[in-house]
Amino acid sequence: MKIAFVASEVVPFAKTGGLADVVGALPLALEDCGHEVIIVMPKYKCITDSKFKIKRVSADILSTVVGEKTKVYFIEQDSYFNRDGLYVERGFDYKDNLERFAFFSRRALDLLKEINFTADILHLHDWQASLVAVYLKNLYVFQPFYSKMKAILTIHNIGYQGIFARDQFSKLGLGWDLFNVEGLEFYNQINLLKGGIIFSDFINTVSPTYAMEIRDKEFGFGLEGLLNVRKDSLSGILNGLDYSIWDPDMDKFIVHNYSLVNPGSKAYNKGELQKICGLPVNNDLPVLGIVSRLVEQKGFDILAEGLDEICKMGGQLVILGTGDLKYHQILEKMVKKYPNIISLNLKFDDCLAHKIYAGSDIFLMPSSYEPCGLGQLISLRYGTLPLVFKTGGLADTINKHNGFVFSKYTKISLLKCIKQALVTFKDKLKWNVLIKNAMECNFSWEASAKRYSQLYVKAKSA
Repeated sequence: MKIAFVASEVVPFAKTGGLADVVGALPLALEDCGHEVIIVMPKYKCITDSKFKIKRVSADILSTVVGEKTKVYFIEQDSYFNRDGLYVERGFDYKDNLERFAFFSRRALDLLKEINFTADILHLHDWQASLVAVYLKNLYVFQPFYSKMKAILTIHNIGYQGIFARDQFSKLGLGWDLFNVEGLEFYNQINLLKGGIIFSDFINTVSPTYAMEIRDKEFGFGLEGLLNVRKDSLSGILNGLDYSIWDPDMDKFIVHNYSLVNPGSKAYNKGELQKICGLPVNNDLPVLGIVSRLVEQKGFDILAEGLDEICKMGGQLVILGTGDLKYHQILEKMVKKYPNIISLNLKFDDCLAHKIYAGSDIFLMPSSYEPCGLGQLISLRYGTLPLVFKTGGLADTINKHNGFVFSKYTKISLLKCIKQALVTFKDKLKWNVLIKNAMECNFSWEASAKRYSQLYVKAKSA
């Protein structure tokens, strides 16, 4: 099958979040399944020809190859994409984001014809590519080249919808008959993600539970009604994990490699983590690790409320990440109070992240909502038991057999779950069984690619 991915960010070229990881890994897994895949993305300032062996194809199109033969096409338009940020600069959205991604969406469709790629499936990602479905079904479908193409939209986080002022609608090149409640209108504003949901043939999210959650008011961000109307076309496919990057048996960032066959060497990494973080080196003290954005959605509201009590439970806490100033200040204050218990690292540090996954005993991920989650999948691979709130992809991957789960989003429930984990830590027989179960989990992209293949077949025949 011929599949064209259209996305605003792709690893290793440009990334702000998990969307880039998915579009960087899934096409390669699909290639292994026998599909012919291309990827279309903007040519940002951060993407240099020398770094990625990029060649010019035409006046405004460049290309390279990933995997064995998956071509990546870059749409070049300096006035829109030759900037320091992808969507934001100095904390503010670019004012012309609507024009930028409207241009990108139409240019992506035109490119398919130019390179004669008669895609069976256009796999679109988030609001930045949602207009591809809108244009396909309203402007391009009447051309024979595009008439049989089907669109699938993956929602990575429904909290980001691409909402713009009504007075910008004319910049889309669409008739005003599409600016209504059955089109792109959303409380008298333009909603690009809504347009993608309406005009895509199928919609999917990055975990089965999240696909159900976004049909409820609590998680739907105003689109739950539309998603319920389209529930028969909505599904969830869990993201995979790139085990070529995240594997304790081959990880170059950790002091001692280990595996399911030889898990005992994990203790060396714990000692190294305690040492470099300035904490007392003691294998009998449980280490709780956090690699996260320090924001409310990631659970830092209830975590901050309970931090004083957590620090009195007899463990250590290693935190890596940046986020809201409020949480920076709260955590810095707690470090002064508990210098031998908390190690706070307000930065992005890939090397330290690997060391935290390998050296911690418990990985804290109490997100209030989590479409899929990557941290819990990594920690499973590293034999570091996840402690999570029962939501989204966390609910789909973590249970009592491979980690710890609390189901009420409150400080009390979080503290109770942490206490349970620390008690279990002392029972080495139980603990080692949990580690074995965790490391045996397989969330490879191969399994996800097979499910996407089934969705593509369903879409093509619809």
